[in-house]
Amino acid sequence: MEKSSRSQGSASSFKAESQDLHLKSKMQSIRMVDSARTGTTVLALLMGLTVLGVSGNTLRVYNDTHVASNFMLPLWPDEFNIRPTVSLVIGSVIVFISNIAALCFSQVGSLRAKTTAHTSVTLLAPLVGLVAALIAVIFYYAVNASEVADTFLSWTCRWKDIPMSQAPHWDTLCQQSHAGLYLAILLIPVEVIALALAAFQMKVERYTDQYLGARKTPVLH
Repeated sequence: MEKSSRSQGSASSFKAESQDLHLKSKMQSIRMVDSARTGTTVLALLMGLTVLGVSGNTLRVYNDTHVASNFMLPLWPDEFNIRPTVSLVIGSVIVFISNIAALCFSQVGSLRAKTTAHTSVTLLAPLVGLVAALIAVIFYYAVNASEVADTFLSWTCRWKDIPMSQAPHWDTLCQQSHAGLYLAILLIPVEVIALALAAFQMKVERYTDQYLGARKTPVLH
């Protein structure tokens, strides 16, 4: 009888220990996914900031060097479409803001404690960034494919071999136009990864909360 009781006690202890290990494993998974998502969010933020920087600088140079059509030697054509670059600027601003919001709700304790808001922003931020990057790139290619008017990419790269002693430096603007476009394209898979990590983290957190509710035990740190 004593041996049977001892066996039952050992079995209960083993079961409880197994449950604790399972919970610790889930908590560790949450921390790892959260770290990966935060890193991806930082990467997307920096890429969006770079796109904003190079595209914004291209527009600035254009505004500084653009002259009226009656000028004897205009540097820019009369029929010129700046909308593709403007779309990159707008898209990168949205990417930057959405990822800043995601980082704030992940790193600021008072915001992270607001569970509903934290979960919503964590999932919506990469989704908004993804949509913004997609629209900017699609619009860029759609407009740039037109043969009616030149864009920054077509005009600056056409004259990139001509040396310039002062602004606009065609070769620099051509490189910046390519850099802004390529980074915007790369933003798409980065935001997809961030969105997938956020969805997976939310799934594991929801499972862990349900598991804790079933056991009626506090979270293990």
